[in-house]
Amino acid sequence: MRSIMTVILVLTALSIGSAEMLLNDEGSNFQFHAVTEIGFAKVLSNSIQLGRTGTPFNYVTDGGEDILFPFSRLTAEAQFLKHHEIIFLIQPLDVRTQVALKNDLLVDSVLFPAGTPMNLRYGFDFYRVSYLYDFAAQPDREIAVGLSVQLRNASINFGTQDGSRFTGTQDLGIVPALKFRARLPLDRRSWVGTEIDGVYVSGRWISGKKYDFTGALLDGTVRYGRKLNDWLDAFIGVRYLGGGANGSQERSSNDYTDNWLHTATLTLGFDMK
Repeated sequence: MRSIMTVILVLTALSIGSAEMLLNDEGSNFQFHAVTEIGFAKVLSNSIQLGRTGTPFNYVTDGGEDILFPFSRLTAEAQFLKHHEIIFLIQPLDVRTQVALKNDLLVDSVLFPAGTPMNLRYGFDFYRVSYLYDFAAQPDREIAVGLSVQLRNASINFGTQDGSRFTGTQDLGIVPALKFRARLPLDRRSWVGTEIDGVYVSGRWISGKKYDFTGALLDGTVRYGRKLNDWLDAFIGVRYLGGGANGSQERSSNDYTDNWLHTATLTLGFDMK
């Protein structure tokens, strides 16, 4: 559905022609951008252990994540007073696979014997709000730094296909990060750009409780774009998206999680101004 809506939106925009801007008044101190990307993601590695006595599980070799998955993201951006930018991102990431287990799998206290047909879900949708200060503040270029606040919406499930056994974990959390974005022209119509959000934290102090915790996030892309008309750019993007966490909420076996994900994506994007 998201891909269909994207295609309809782009085709509608292209059909209007380049006679006038679609979203903004030329010369206004407030500029709005709608950016969308569609493509595919390759899981480079994805490992998880739930519970200190739980079995480490490799989603790529044992969980069916050795194929390509649909990938999309939607961004709304507002630029005001030339230098200031607010960015809102919606990033779905919901990977579902079906496999027969190669080995026994213990998740928390639930045992799934080898050979069991499984339904697996690795859901890690997130929503991000960012502020950037653009030191270039020119229409054809950008060199900006700022901060991001990400809302993590994780849902990781293990269940048998007959419904007899099920377990999983859900987590809603806030992740702050540093942000950098740049865009430079190559000629009158083409440009290159990059966008990076990242954070690494470790120690008991970050959790606010008496347990050790390590967490990291890196979301970085490189783009090549072409100006189609005064208000529409198309671009190709290559992205690394990864991170994870290691820690527990209490000194017990039931609240321990060790999960690290690494992905690469290739997308086609459109920036409407």
